[in-house]
Amino acid sequence: MTLKKTLLASVIGAVVAGTTLLPMTASAETLRIGYSADPETLDLHEQLSGGVLRFSHLAFDPLVRWTKDFDFEPRLATEWEQVDETTMRMTLREGVTFHSGNEFTAKDVVWTIERLKESPDYRAIFEPVASAEAVDDYTVEIVTTEPYPLMLNLATYIFPMDSEFYTGETDDGSDKAEIVKAGNSFASRNVSGTGPFVVTDRRQGVRVDFERFEDYWDTESEGNVSNIVMTPIAENASRVAALLSGGVDFIDAVPPNDLDRVREADGVNLIEIDGTRIIGFQMNEERVEAFQDARVRQAVDLAINQEGIADRLMRGFANPAGQFSPEGYSGYNEELVPRYDIERAKELMAEAGYEEGFSVEMIAPNNRYVNDAQIAQAVANMLAQINIDVNLRTMPLAQYWPEYDTRQSDMAMLGWHSDTEDTANFFQYLSFCIDEETGAGQYNYGNYCNEEIDALVTEADSETDLEKRNEMLREAEAMLYEDVGFIMLHWQNLAYAAADGVEAEPVVNAIDFPYLGDLVINRSED
Repeated sequence: MTLKKTLLASVIGAVVAGTTLLPMTASAETLRIGYSADPETLDLHEQLSGGVLRFSHLAFDPLVRWTKDFDFEPRLATEWEQVDETTMRMTLREGVTFHSGNEFTAKDVVWTIERLKESPDYRAIFEPVASAEAVDDYTVEIVTTEPYPLMLNLATYIFPMDSEFYTGETDDGSDKAEIVKAGNSFASRNVSGTGPFVVTDRRQGVRVDFERFEDYWDTESEGNVSNIVMTPIAENASRVAALLSGGVDFIDAVPPNDLDRVREADGVNLIEIDGTRIIGFQMNEERVEAFQDARVRQAVDLAINQEGIADRLMRGFANPAGQFSPEGYSGYNEELVPRYDIERAKELMAEAGYEEGFSVEMIAPNNRYVNDAQIAQAVANMLAQINIDVNLRTMPLAQYWPEYDTRQSDMAMLGWHSDTEDTANFFQYLSFCIDEETGAGQYNYGNYCNEEIDALVTEADSETDLEKRNEMLREAEAMLYEDVGFIMLHWQNLAYAAADGVEAEPVVNAIDFPYLGDLVINRSED
């Protein structure tokens, strides 16, 4: 641990000092990234997180991907058709090879879907999928259990893995395909994708190196990045300083208090995007009996000033939320707005028999969401007004996820971007009654359960009349609003920044997964 910390400190020190992380002979196509966090694992199905999904778009390719306008763009699938109510047939791209040299075929798609259905983090999303079958080498049919309107949405999260590479046993007899949460599996350390970049070196929490895949199939892409050095720089000020000093070329999560500074700086460009990630808190009803009372949950919600957090802590770089769904999503309900009312919150605590309050432990990351630790502290201070005494602990993301997964604290912060760009996904992961067999409620930290809401969302997910479906999801949002199964704070906006010549604007998007394979660097000669 000491060696790792020393190495990380030296790397960040070099970045902030403006020195390169590469040999002096590094080409102009080298991209030096300073991200707030690196991927927690190299196994795409071990952790459903933004860091891993960003990595997925570097080393792998999806069947289809989102455009900036939320249309579907063909990638490893070139065509698709709905052949009946429950079957989608996809035609796959020919002439694609994995980093291992193995040929990409339909069997890899089938293998990947079957593994997704076994993943603790993904099986709830893929629960509607009954089966996948390879019709021939370049045709696959995906069958759903019922009519399902979001199959293409799911396809954006199918990054075919190299089935031959990940099949078999390691020297110690472990299954290469095994998914181990926060473990040391073959797939968490080894990669063979079809993506534009090959991982050449990785030191968790310190640095990940990539080089362009010479046999990458997308020869029409204008992307000219030959190497990437990704350095996690959790501290906001250090990350911004690294960019402004020339130590890195591209950063994410520009904090609200630095937006003007970056916007006005010479030699760099700020890119701002309206975000769809909900930031909030979950209350652990299994550990805290008081949270089982809807009046207490309502009091917690009413005690938090979402607009104040968005205005002062986020400097307007967030939209206060009263529901999961941002505007434009299928279940967005314009009537559901934040309702800060500290006096009513105190009344509800008294009605529930908790006028004197109680104590809770709260956990939050300190390098995942914009101003996450500061927001958690602000929420803790606000809860003190209704006599809830909060013992707050914040930690880096690499420590946070393993602790979060144990559900051993009373309240926890979570940010969630809908993986399907649809309302139902929020419910299925964050508020559905926990079902280990189906994966429902995989991130329902609070053990909240409302079977009526679950039934309504489940029914909506098989409704192919989109207006009817939207109305059902709006109703589900209203029900959760009253029952307070999740404490909504805000939708976090996005801000990237890049050095002059790094043409990042075309490759960043609201889903927060930059398509760096298409990035063009056009540096002028000094």
